Amino acid sequence: MEIKITSNTRNELLSRSEVAFTAVYEGATPSRMDIGAKIAALQNAPVENLVLSPLQSRFGVRAVQGVARIYDSVEALKATERAYLIARGQKKEEAE
Repeated sequence: MEIKITSNTRNELLSRSEVAFTAVYEGATPSRMDIGAKIAALQNAPVENLVLSPLQSRFGVRAVQGVARIYDSVEALKATERAYLIARGQKKEEAE
């Protein structure tokens, strides 16, 4: 998977960076966790401070466009983002 960053904007009011990107891939569509981990590595940021929303793909095109919001701290993330968006990017608990 290759990720191309199309814009990187700093939002001081919300203590975050807003990164627009395009991810080109081969085979199956990558998971949100895979995309988030790759963007966090490219931006030298912890994965816990990153939220992906929205991700858009088109039929027949092996590319995903989206926006990643990278917060300065976990507290800033929890104060701003909705709970369901935070839960989307985390691993699901193993069912017993």
